[in-house]
Amino acid sequence: MNNKFIKNFFSFPEMINDVSARLVAFFVIIICSLLLISTINNQDFALYISIFLFYGFVARVTSGPKVSPIAILVTKIIVPRLSFQEKLLPGPPKRFAQFIGMVFSVSIVTFIIFDLEILTMIFTSILIFFASLEAFLGFCFGCKVFKFLISKNLLPKDICERCNDIEF
Repeated sequence: MNNKFIKNFFSFPEMINDVSARLVAFFVIIICSLLLISTINNQDFALYISIFLFYGFVARVTSGPKVSPIAILVTKIIVPRLSFQEKLLPGPPKRFAQFIGMVFSVSIVTFIIFDLEILTMIFTSILIFFASLEAFLGFCFGCKVFKFLISKNLLPKDICERCNDIEF
């Protein structure tokens, strides 16, 4: 493999379609809801669902929608069939939000492995809450945190030059 392929594969889009982001968040809600139900009824199934959830976040953080099953479904099949007007938003804040989801999802996998049902349910519920804000209201809390970190010089301003012009 050449370096250009690897660099392109492990890249995140500069701009993200808001409709796609909201639909991916909706699918995260569905997966997390299944996870909550299975945490109570079937610990083995809960582990499989949590690993799928974790993989999705890792895939989106590392390479955008290229290898995330949910993102592929949304961007290649669902969104092209919808009649919504495309609204592009900066990619770096969305990647940061996906990173936060990845941290939560790896925590959930760990909690399931160690049979910490209450923590599993709390962290899954938190993911549902923030994914619901994104899916139903278009409010990306991770994006707000990202912008705050830039404003406090905790992240370099040049990480997202378009973020200065857009309110999210």
